[in-house]
Amino acid sequence: MYNVSISTNKLTIGYEPTSGSSLKGREVVVQADLTFSLHEGEMVCMLGPNGCGKSTLLRTLAGLQPALGGEIQPNPDPSVKGREASKQMALVLTERLSMDNTTVHDVVAMGRYPYTSFLGGLTDEDETIIEEALKAVGFPVTDNPSPITLSPFNAHSDGEKQRILIAKALAQQTPIILLDEPTAHLDLPHRILVLRLLRQLAHEQGKTILISTHELDLALALSDRILLMSPGKGIQLDTAENLKKADAFTSAFGMDIFSPLG
Repeated sequence: MYNVSISTNKLTIGYEPTSGSSLKGREVVVQADLTFSLHEGEMVCMLGPNGCGKSTLLRTLAGLQPALGGEIQPNPDPSVKGREASKQMALVLTERLSMDNTTVHDVVAMGRYPYTSFLGGLTDEDETIIEEALKAVGFPVTDNPSPITLSPFNAHSDGEKQRILIAKALAQQTPIILLDEPTAHLDLPHRILVLRLLRQLAHEQGKTILISTHELDLALALSDRILLMSPGKGIQLDTAENLKKADAFTSAFGMDIFSPLG
């Protein structure tokens, strides 16, 4: 029996338009009645066409925006902020980051924020966790201080930056990691490397990893299960094989994506 790490019951997601919108004051529902469970030690890839609500779901699960209805367990209580909220789950977003005068160590150390003292000092245990997180994503850390930890974050390639941000999430030591398009801006070898790494981390460290991605082929090959989202039609969560047998991808994308020539 798999242990459930996060679940939803009739969850409704969406947003309230900004002040300049003609829809201000009216909730815009993106998806409704979403009920599913994710397990410890599995990597789930979330697929679906643009605009179906993948990023909105991730942000709602992470507590960055409120649910419009239904339940999430564990509930990202909006009153729980700062350090305590950061212990529940880690979120890695897709934006390209530029951090001037910031070292790799500084970036990964941000993941220790929930556990540091009031003055923000790092203990020997924190330093060990930072080192182990970098090793877990494939960076050689042999000396103390290591050249990789002292190197500028901006000096690294997009693929290396993405691995550093994943190391930051690992240093945060949460049971759940949510990632929005972690392979965006990467070439094919690095896309494969990052998804292989995330699968390995889920299986070896027992973490629940949910990834929003457009990498159809890689998701089908590497994920334990697929969370398939259709615009306004909810979700299906199953193995890639079962979803293909049920022709669920054609329904979600509105075309036979496995026969692009028609």
